Amino acid sequence: MFFHKNLNKTDLHSLIRRGVITFGGNAALKIYGTLLCKSGKRMKKSNRVFFSSEKQAQSEGYRPCGHCMRNAYKIWKNENKAL
Repeated sequence: MFFHKNLNKTDLHSLIRRGVITFGGNAALKIYGTLLCKSGKRMKKSNRVFFSSEKQAQSEGYRPCGHCMRNAYKIWKNENKAL
């Protein structure tokens, strides 16, 4: 997991171009989504984190975004209804 506040602009763009970073998340809400998500682009830099994979985000306890990852969110929601 990469914290946006610990990355400068050049390093961030390099990691994205090389495919090291593929998902973004909100550390305060524990939600992850695509890098193109409008909700993700509006969040505070201090709350933004990045992941190399969906599996990594899930292993850190994050759930899929209901906007940009609608199908994954529906699956997550159905699996967590009983909890």
